[in-house]
Amino acid sequence: MTLYEELIARGLVAQVTDEAHISDMINNGKATFYIGFDPTADSLHVGHFMALCLMKRLQMAGNKPVVLIGGGTAMIGDPSGRTDMRSMMTRETIQHNCDCFKKQMERFIEFGEGKAIMVNNADWLLDLNYVEVLREVGACFSVNNMLRAECYKQRMEKGLSFLEFNYMIMQSYDFYYLYQKYGCNMQFGGNDQWSNMLGGTELIRRKLGKDAHAMTITLLLNSEGKKMGKTASGAVWLDPAKTTPYDFYQYWRNVEDADVLKCIRMLTFLPMEQIEAMDSWEGSQLNTAKEILAYELTKLVHGEEEANKAQASAKALFGAGADADIPTAELAEADLVDGAIDILSILVKAGLVPSKSEARRAVEQGGVTVEGEKVTDIKATYTADTLKGGIVVRRGKKAFKKVVLN
Repeated sequence: MTLYEELIARGLVAQVTDEAHISDMINNGKATFYIGFDPTADSLHVGHFMALCLMKRLQMAGNKPVVLIGGGTAMIGDPSGRTDMRSMMTRETIQHNCDCFKKQMERFIEFGEGKAIMVNNADWLLDLNYVEVLREVGACFSVNNMLRAECYKQRMEKGLSFLEFNYMIMQSYDFYYLYQKYGCNMQFGGNDQWSNMLGGTELIRRKLGKDAHAMTITLLLNSEGKKMGKTASGAVWLDPAKTTPYDFYQYWRNVEDADVLKCIRMLTFLPMEQIEAMDSWEGSQLNTAKEILAYELTKLVHGEEEANKAQASAKALFGAGADADIPTAELAEADLVDGAIDILSILVKAGLVPSKSEARRAVEQGGVTVEGEKVTDIKATYTADTLKGGIVVRRGKKAFKKVVLN
């Protein structure tokens, strides 16, 4: 199986502009490709995961990744998949987020001479002269075609600002610039980026001639991947300070039955033969598949040691491995009132619920236990002496913390 055939088998390829050429380049390590990341936060999240895994997969086959950080386009904001305009960020915030991204990406991609490079489109976009851009690039874009693009359609009813309308031109200019500066001959992105990507391919062909080899390819679920970054309790980040390795493990351990094998195909580096053998799995076997998924991805992001700890902690919840490293939430003396703290405050401070109202609801519905005993009284309190030894607080079947008074 060639690399391109494997990408198809893993469900990663949705659309391409020239399949024969793209397949040849990828399979023979001739692709210099880029994927863009808008630095809208100071950490990558699981919605970026598919793109990172794809870059790693292609680099292992000899292709050269160009990581494009959108420090310039972030000054505008991508309207794709949005119903309102993004908040504007300062240059300082954008630069800080860019620096954080690179540190996290180094776990996936090997940077250095002759290897992957990271570029920031602020380095060229912010120095552009508006009139020169209109003359050089503007004539290559049809407003009629742009308004038919999916990334703009959904914003037309609520109102699309001229600022955002320029996003496609800026992203297209990125590919045009990277093609000339670094020999970047391929771009990857999600289905929601297809119109923007075609704009870049067309710009290169119109400016540099029909023989210019600029290829595009989309990932089947990258747009869904953005949704994967959010849960009911917030975002699932790759930064362990924002989402602990245990919580990261549990996120993947709790995927829907219908999604687990799909995620294993797309995101892990397990051999296809092993994955195909799981196709017939059902019932309790799907729980095993989820454990495999959670372990493999936690190991990829946080390392083998943290993956082992997270796996042991998860098993401790079900009575397997009582000495496991259970995730801990620390309380301070200042959190106590008259030497004690109530169960609702404990649930909030342990991060098991986002608010006291949700904590109250969890207790009243019988979903909270302390040391294996169900808590039914919302006014239940725990003293400093009890907390110094630590208590295991559980909400529902899969969320738990050891709460300790520091």
